[in-house]
Amino acid sequence: MALTAKEKQKVIANIRTHEKDTGSSAVQIAILSAEIIRLTDHLKVHRKDNHSRRGLLTMVAQRKKLLGYLKDQNARQYGSIIKKLGLKRS
Repeated sequence: MALTAKEKQKVIANIRTHEKDTGSSAVQIAILSAEIIRLTDHLKVHRKDNHSRRGLLTMVAQRKKLLGYLKDQNARQYGSIIKKLGLKRS
């Protein structure tokens, strides 16, 4: 099950740069990170759920692409997102 609308709004509120910012790279990265955390916890309980595992790998790959794009476009925002989300990148 995906994030609820309220959970997604909380994530967006923490990361957005202005009132109507819902689709920027930073917001997309934050939403994907929340989904990845939720799915990782699910897979700790349900180890043989290969369909969810494939979805997780897809989300990780998408987040990696978005982080690369953000790093190229705006290095300052990239650094701030890494710190806010606690990701292991430099």
